[in-house]
Amino acid sequence: MDAPLPLPMLMPLGDRAFLIRFGASLSEAANRAAIAFARRLDLRTPEGVEEIDPNLVSVLVRYDPTRVVPERLAGELRLLLSGTDDARSSPPRQHRIEVHFGGEDGPDLDSVAQVLNLTPAEFVAAHNASVLRVLTTGFAPGFVYCGFHPEALHLPRRTEIHTRVPPGSVLFAAGQTAITATPIPTGWHVIGRTDFANFVPDRDPPTRLREGDEISFVRAGS
Repeated sequence: MDAPLPLPMLMPLGDRAFLIRFGASLSEAANRAAIAFARRLDLRTPEGVEEIDPNLVSVLVRYDPTRVVPERLAGELRLLLSGTDDARSSPPRQHRIEVHFGGEDGPDLDSVAQVLNLTPAEFVAAHNASVLRVLTTGFAPGFVYCGFHPEALHLPRRTEIHTRVPPGSVLFAAGQTAITATPIPTGWHVIGRTDFANFVPDRDPPTRLREGDEISFVRAGS
């Protein structure tokens, strides 16, 4: 069980942004609080706010200082922090994402299963047993973090870096599964690949998944 959350911290970042932190480290409660506050801001966006960017345990709020005085905006943000969550009544969007596990698509699958004292088939079944939440998007265009797996499936990232993995790579580490949308280097374990494309530049918004969505991973063809 997560420890009680500390009071949110509202910190100025220069003269054009505030960062609101809901925890010093990643937890289920801190992530849910950050997502809920970002939804509340979307519904009641204060004057002068130009961007609302939720992260794993924080929300970045960018604003135009020619349209709003920082002290006034800080006051409005604190009022919203003390309010109730208007977004919880909306059910999360659900997605079913097919994954090609192992082989050339997932070169680290066997080693991950071995470290966890599972067969590859047992690991895939355990991985797919939980419905995960989108914790945040970022790091690279369309890159998405999903969590959380049970403690029995936790293991650290690799000690060696994959210098380049293709879009659609399904990554695993630290109790989370991630999906790439562009070619990137990574220290995560590559366990599979999906044809699901989360980043489509011509779309508005360009990412198909959003924070709080629920993800069910299934073996491709099942």
